Amino acid sequence: MAGTFVVGEQKVRPGSYFNIQKKEKNAYSGIINGVTAVVFKSDFGPLCSCLELNVENGESYESIFGTEGTTDAMKEAIRGGAKTIIACRVGKGGSQAEIVLNDADGAEAVKITALYPGKKEFTVTIREKLTDLTVKECIIYSGIKEYEKVEFASGEGEAAALAKELGTSKRFKVQAVEGKEAAMLENVSQKAFTAGTDPTVTTDDYSDAFAKVEAYEFNTICVDTEDTAVHLLLAEFLDRIFDAGSLAQMVIAEKHTVDLETRQKHAAAFNDEKINYVLNAHISEQGVEIDGYQTAARIAGMIGACESNNSLTHTVITGFTEILERLTNTQIVVSEKMGCIVLTYNSEKQVWIDSAINTLITPAENQDDGWKKIRRVKTRFELIRRISNVTENLIGKVDNDGNGRSTVISQIQAIGDAMVAESKLTSCKVSESADYVADVDSAWFDVDVIDKDSMEHIYLTFKFQFSTLSTVE
Repeated sequence: MAGTFVVGEQKVRPGSYFNIQKKEKNAYSGIINGVTAVVFKSDFGPLCSCLELNVENGESYESIFGTEGTTDAMKEAIRGGAKTIIACRVGKGGSQAEIVLNDADGAEAVKITALYPGKKEFTVTIREKLTDLTVKECIIYSGIKEYEKVEFASGEGEAAALAKELGTSKRFKVQAVEGKEAAMLENVSQKAFTAGTDPTVTTDDYSDAFAKVEAYEFNTICVDTEDTAVHLLLAEFLDRIFDAGSLAQMVIAEKHTVDLETRQKHAAAFNDEKINYVLNAHISEQGVEIDGYQTAARIAGMIGACESNNSLTHTVITGFTEILERLTNTQIVVSEKMGCIVLTYNSEKQVWIDSAINTLITPAENQDDGWKKIRRVKTRFELIRRISNVTENLIGKVDNDGNGRSTVISQIQAIGDAMVAESKLTSCKVSESADYVADVDSAWFDVDVIDKDSMEHIYLTFKFQFSTLSTVE
């Protein structure tokens, strides 16, 4: 006879039994690559709130925040490989740009105000559409670039019509002056807004920005400053969210004007697997000098995007053409012993990462030396994420008995097996804890993992003979 069975169940009667399950994709869930959070300053855009921008889908930070301030941190992260940017503009206060448009008699009729504070300069043009005189155009420019454009019916009621059409804008708000809804608007050509002012930015404002970023999942995070006080705040933030289950790494750098030994000491002082410190960040990028936070953002994009079965050691950095702070071999060795990422040249004088390490120098009691390497941190964080995702879905859905715990083990083991197949792990074995016994609503499991490493040191022994004969008796 046929019948159903529960995983782990043994039937009394002989027969063929079946079990129906949905094929889960959980073994591959939890892979987060290419997500970099960037905290920066700009002259426009949402303030102290996050936007998740999918670069691959064409979502551009420039269209929202422009290119002023330190928005180039996002540019560098994207060049490093970031596919998604968690963008957070830092600061408080400031004022919005605004302009009042008059009616045909010169009286105030419509007020347009920028949605966000900042000193970005705007001008506006109101004119008849050349191809249709029954329609007018309102074009707002930033410099010579068209920033916003709407069309509205010409004639009586232009003020109300413009307010309606511009009312859906994500950059400006518009309001017709009371009693002027029926007014016809005066044509103007690139009439300047009254400029707004930029927000002020203090160290504490970065803490506020980090709190906003916390709600998102990301691989790496970088900031737009070389201020060590901000770096320390970011390190504290990562520690706090790590304790809450958020797995991410930060990348920072200081300018070459800071004494080399001081930078080395700053890196070593972190002693943290989640913190990556780029030592010699002064670079020529095809003739354009970058330094400090810009180079850190590039590396943050690279680390965030890198698959966990690859190492960034000896990875060429596309676009970097010259190291403007070139170190000696002795300086490189000392720096890497102090947990610094050092940029060097390969044999073709391409700029690459000499060794993909983080600032961890002295592992804690619960850490091995694998935590010193960026690849292995990424692998371990990915494993934890994927297992956490699949087990989270089982909470409250399985009984705390043999069958339930077998289900948990099989789900976790599927993750481990998948990562072995992906060349991210050498082995993974899941079992119930040997130290704690499952009881009431709690169960404990051991995940015994051997993760992979890259071959990064090759030792060659050359054996030469004095005789020039191919065989010596």
